[in-house]
Amino acid sequence: MKKFMNSADTILADSLDGLAAAHADLLTLGPQRQFVRRAALVPGKVALLSGGGSGHEPLHAGFVGRGMLDAACPGQVFTAPTPDQMLAAAAAVDTGAGVLFIVKNYEGDVMNFDMAREMWAGAAGTVLTDDDVAVETSIWSAGRRGVAGTLVVEKMLGAAAEQGRDLASLAALGRRVNAATRSMGVALGSCTVPAAGTPTFVIGADEIEIGVGIHGEPGRRRGTLRPAQELADEMIAAITADLGAAARGDVLLLVNGFGATPLMELYVMFRAADAALMRAGARVRRSLVGNFVTSLDMAGCSLTVTALDAELIELWDAPVHTAALRWGA
Repeated sequence: MKKFMNSADTILADSLDGLAAAHADLLTLGPQRQFVRRAALVPGKVALLSGGGSGHEPLHAGFVGRGMLDAACPGQVFTAPTPDQMLAAAAAVDTGAGVLFIVKNYEGDVMNFDMAREMWAGAAGTVLTDDDVAVETSIWSAGRRGVAGTLVVEKMLGAAAEQGRDLASLAALGRRVNAATRSMGVALGSCTVPAAGTPTFVIGADEIEIGVGIHGEPGRRRGTLRPAQELADEMIAAITADLGAAARGDVLLLVNGFGATPLMELYVMFRAADAALMRAGARVRRSLVGNFVTSLDMAGCSLTVTALDAELIELWDAPVHTAALRWGA
């Protein structure tokens, strides 16, 4: 294992310190690095709070800032943050309009966020993301996993919160965006957790994992590497079948790298996915390509499709200024 780190025990702390130093104009670290919060809070705005295990950077801390999250709680690598972290973050960013928790559907995340919400004395709501169509159940989640579609939910909710929408309407919007979003991933190789020092799973030189999760969880099946267009066709077919009629219209297409796949290859996958969507009757009106919801150094990518309407296009286009996403600001 070769990684830029001082030690496996300090890699998260060192990374958070580096993030805060590099983007001091946008965000700041909470005490004991329990959370990352927006540097300039907006009085009277509903606070958006998310989090999860580290190793998926820039999710979630890289999306703290104007037009997205007010705070993010980083757990240890692939480990849910604690309820104490979430409570501390909520107290730091609540300016009187309440806190909306955005939670990926993994057992540890759901349990700890639920505990935090029960202990939180102020107004609160929860949006659960579960956009992965690859599997209905796994040892990692109760039902579908929340993966790269979480970015789409956070972006659109962030824009709506900046408009001054209230807690109830934001929670309803988050559920609507999540329901309009589907994702599926394919891994070409495994990630290596720093503390483990060995690959999470072993895969043959010509094999791929179809439907892999963002922690290296198994997907639908192990298969043989095929041309990009064939892989995109299979992934888009699964996504559009699940979206149904909503996929035959305007959509957002997110091609998300898992951390070790070059942009050259991600754009190959975008072209292939765009062609597959066109054949399915969809029109790609908005797009995003890059490494946003990663799995450390895993090779591979996911495709995310969100069915759009005029409101969602407006929310996607709204200004955003975070460490990892910036436009119109």
